[in-house]
Amino acid sequence: MEIRRLRGSSDARAIVRINVAAMRAAYDELLPADVLEQFDSDPPDEAVREYAARLREDRDGIALADVDGAARGYSYFRWGDDTKSFVGPSEAGLKELYVEPEYWGEGVGTALFEYGLDSLPASVDRVKLEMLDGNDLGHRFYDARGFERTGSSEFEIGGESYPTAIYTLEL
Repeated sequence: MEIRRLRGSSDARAIVRINVAAMRAAYDELLPADVLEQFDSDPPDEAVREYAARLREDRDGIALADVDGAARGYSYFRWGDDTKSFVGPSEAGLKELYVEPEYWGEGVGTALFEYGLDSLPASVDRVKLEMLDGNDLGHRFYDARGFERTGSSEFEIGGESYPTAIYTLEL
């Protein structure tokens, strides 16, 4: 397994593919099928180019895991002014960490998470994240890495609000 930084549009397409596959598997019982089907795992080239341009702005916080010759997972940490409202000035947000379901339990997520932590600026003393409440797989993953549930909120997906859990890790 190789953990590496974002390279370009092909990585943006891989991130979309990984994200959709992992969301459909992890959220199968949390979100209605019609909502999950709205996420396109093969968007048009123009949409991928636009997404790649947005990702380049956060390049320092994005890592991909190559396994078996292809990207199989990614992590996306953010810090500074462009984070969620519950992330403070000396904190980072873990925006996304997704792994293809076929690679769950093989250490890909852990490797991405640890790489992301090692890449954070020294001024960051806490990592926060928000996930769908009821995502047992995610809850177990983050609990095992020392996160504690510190709040709750709601997130809109497909025009509907869903409850979320906010987790915090003290560094």
